[in-house]
Amino acid sequence: MPKGTPSGNETREETALREVAEETGLEVRIVEPLDSIEYWFVQHGTRIHKTVHYFMMQPVGGDLAGHDHEFEQVRWVPFEDAPNLLTFETERALVARAAARLAAGTGTDGDASASLPASAVPSGTPTPAGSASADALRSSDTAGSNP
Repeated sequence: MPKGTPSGNETREETALREVAEETGLEVRIVEPLDSIEYWFVQHGTRIHKTVHYFMMQPVGGDLAGHDHEFEQVRWVPFEDAPNLLTFETERALVARAAARLAAGTGTDGDASASLPASAVPSGTPTPAGSASADALRSSDTAGSNP
């Protein structure tokens, strides 16, 4: 699930749209906010608090072949396969909530068939993606840190 830190004065939404384009090669539009995940981690001896805000998104263009070079492969994954591919329980729960919204017909703009960005999915399927909040660690500062 794409995510990243805001660049300059970007909003959460602008960050999420940029990160999805950079990491997947897809152009997307935000359908609605999904949820946020908060966690702590330690980097260079400093405790960092990070919040990632996720959005339901719908592809409107682009191509997965144009994904970021830092990833070996970017693919669509059926919701039922996602739990086996995600590392963290918070992300598995987030994907389950996204799937439930789609099954209920909410957050879809009328399209309830969905997968995450393996193989192919019909154009126009909403998927979750996120952006890190401004209180996450930035390049050389310790915003959001708690010693």
